[in-house]
This record gives sequence, structure tokens and C-alpha cells, in this order.
Amino acid sequence: MTASINNASAADAAAQAMPTGTPYGTLPPASTPSARKPLSLPRLREMHTQGEKITMLTAYDATFAAVADAAGVECILVGDSLGMVCQGLSSTVGVSLETMRYHTECVAGGLRRSHGVAWLIGDLPFGSYHESKEQALRSAVVLMQAGAHMVKLEGGGWTTETVRFLVERGIPVCAHLGLTPQTVHALGGYRVQGKTDESAAQLRREASALQDAGASMLVLEMVPAALSAEVTQALTHCATIGIGAGNGTAGQVLVLHDMLGMNLGKMAKFVHNFMDGASSVRGAMEAYVRAVKDGSFPVNGVHAW
Repeated sequence: MTASINNASAADAAAQAMPTGTPYGTLPPASTPSARKPLSLPRLREMHTQGEKITMLTAYDATFAAVADAAGVECILVGDSLGMVCQGLSSTVGVSLETMRYHTECVAGGLRRSHGVAWLIGDLPFGSYHESKEQALRSAVVLMQAGAHMVKLEGGGWTTETVRFLVERGIPVCAHLGLTPQTVHALGGYRVQGKTDESAAQLRREASALQDAGASMLVLEMVPAALSAEVTQALTHCATIGIGAGNGTAGQVLVLHDMLGMNLGKMAKFVHNFMDGASSVRGAMEAYVRAVKDGSFPVNGVHAW
């Protein structure tokens, strides 16, 4: 009996002496709660009003989401860009709502386990909101129940009433104009949008209508810097988030893999590899946050049109 007790005590001591941690590089069960307050829609509006740049990155899993949050990224977008960077698709068109639900749930879980504070946005994929406002609501509910705080959809014009329908039902919406990857085939490729007087005027009208419908954010992708700055100034309560749209927007977003220099194809003009000079992924993300906040990224003459 005494020997059994001694053996048990020795086993307990050995277990306590073993290094703690989790296997496979996963997140710990919990971490120290952040001193930062959770991001909210009122807080994001306050930042916009005060002229503080808003930072956004894409993330598709728990670990990278937690690292981005710890690095100070305010908004994490579970983008349908995962179709290209995670699934190997040639465009975002093939991404399903179930795939978006799964990755949104993964990211939300990572933020919960790490006591994250970031604002989480889920992309509504191609075909999940085009049929009707009611279909858009059902799809948005799927992503919100998976952990998203806001949903994003692409396009202007016909989407305006869909945005209004969702916002009236308590679902925050981020709109998306300029290059809209889900309609890349109709646009004839990944090209700068709003270059002509007619297309620029249309973009201005659509941006204003989306704001009036209740969109709280508006991604402007591959839009001339001067036009993006003009639209940003015209929108009083809808924060513009640029990607290839110059430094005159209210914030910036990049695809995670791009800003880490992991693009498998040709690096887009508007991308900067923040791993250059960084000692870690978190260090690269922190450099991105600093550059966006102090206005040193993007540089109009380098990253914009």
C-alpha cells in the first residue's frame, strides 16, 4: 500500500515537472485576458469620426486569428479569398456558404480561447445572397451564429435594398465596391475600377446609396486613389476600407498570405511583404498595424493607381 502511494506521489511530481503546453502548435486553453476592450460598432464609428485609421486583415483559422488580434488588428475578415489561398481555387466563385460557416466558426473559436477583442466579419459567398433579400438573411444568420459580428457582401445597385433589409434586422453590414472578385468574369479580369468619368460617377452614387441603406463599412478595392479619397470624404458615417485604393481611406485591409509574402502567384501592386525585416508573424502584423496607423502604408505612388 505504501509503495503504491509512493509511486503515485512520484508520478504526480513527474507530471508537475513536465513542461506544460499544447501539442501541434495549437492555442493554449486560455490566455491572460486582454487589457483592450472588445471592438464594437460604436467604437469603430468613434475611430472613424476621430480620424484614427482602422486596421483589417483576413484570417481563416483559430491560430492566425488569435495572433492578428494580439498584434492589435482591429477587424478580422474571414474572406472568401480562402477559396484561392486555402482551397487552391482559381477565383472566389466556388466557395460555399458551408465553407464560410466552418472557417468563421474556427476564427471565432480562436478569438474566444485567446480572449480576443477583434471585430469579426464574415464574407457572404457567391450565390448566397443573390436570389432574394430573404436568402441573404438566411445566409447572414448562418455566419452570425458561427460567430461573426458583421457580414460583408459585394456590389452596388441591387444590393442596396439587401443591405437595408439586413441592417433593419440587426445585422451590421460591410459593403464592397470597385473590383468585386465574385464578379471577376463579368468585369473581364482583375482590373482597376472607376477609371472613367462614367464609372467613377456610378461608384460615387452606389457608395452613397449603400451608406444611406445602413452599411457601416465599405471596402474599396482597386479604385484610383483620388476617387477613393473623394468617396471617403463624402461618406460621413460609413468607414471606407481600402485595398489597392490609396491612403485616403478610413482604413486598410490585406489578405493575410499576401502581407506575409506567401502569395503563390504574382504579387499584386498594392501588397507589401511585412515579413521583410520581421522576426515573427506577429511582428509582421504589428508592423502592418503601425504602418496603417501612421499613414506610411500604403504609399499612393507605389501601391495605388
